Amino acid sequence: MKLIFPNGEHAAVELGEGITQIGSGSDCQVVLVAPGVAVNHCDVEINGRQAVVRIRDQSVATVLNGRQIAKESPLKPGDLLLFGRIGCRVVASEATPAVAAPKSVPAADDSDGRTRVRMALPKFMLRGVSGATFGRNFALVGTMTIGRQSDCGIPIQAEEISRHHARLQVTAEGVMVEDLGSANGTWINDKRVHTGMLVPGDELRLDTVRFLLLSPGGQAPAATPGPAETVPEPEKTSTPVAIWVIGAVVILGAIAAGVLKFLGKI
Repeated sequence: MKLIFPNGEHAAVELGEGITQIGSGSDCQVVLVAPGVAVNHCDVEINGRQAVVRIRDQSVATVLNGRQIAKESPLKPGDLLLFGRIGCRVVASEATPAVAAPKSVPAADDSDGRTRVRMALPKFMLRGVSGATFGRNFALVGTMTIGRQSDCGIPIQAEEISRHHARLQVTAEGVMVEDLGSANGTWINDKRVHTGMLVPGDELRLDTVRFLLLSPGGQAPAATPGPAETVPEPEKTSTPVAIWVIGAVVILGAIAAGVLKFLGKI
């Protein structure tokens, strides 16, 4: 079994028998240095034909096939994993011939006809800012339920939260929040709601448990153009009045001189 990183954050990793540690720490077998990756992020354990991913740091997001996981989960070829902002896919290792000598395999390039998979960042993420969720991140993908029950997409073990407290649906504008008949209510920016829209920077509160909505996968806001530079208009060229006056005096003087000469006065 292998881990393939389509965006090139790490070379392909062959998962051998036993435990492979993944994280940003230098003692990990797979070192991923990026925002959202913990020092000891998670482990992948291979035991015979079975493989599992085991979370080691609950304060960061690990997403398996679009759903954030908080406990040991089975892993199989075809699965998609997201460690913070770094994505990879799980593929089956090719069988090694028992007798034939190994042949060199040319590196795959863009001309081999295969579609390159680009892992997208989660568009929105909840960060816990109080209580049992303080410091933890929860990636939001599609439609998810948040509540105390273990079958929720975001399970929160807090007594003040109902078993199925609220439904969260990612949209183009933000996250649509729907209260599922909770006992203690759902609040957006201190306003109790049955349904409401959550946008980055807003606070979601389930009784006393509070979250902040972040947008790690969002595009950076476009730079605001500065004030347009004023280009001075070219000065209009005009003939000064004095030139016309001097010209007129010269012409009149010439005419007068001609008349006086004709009359014999000069």
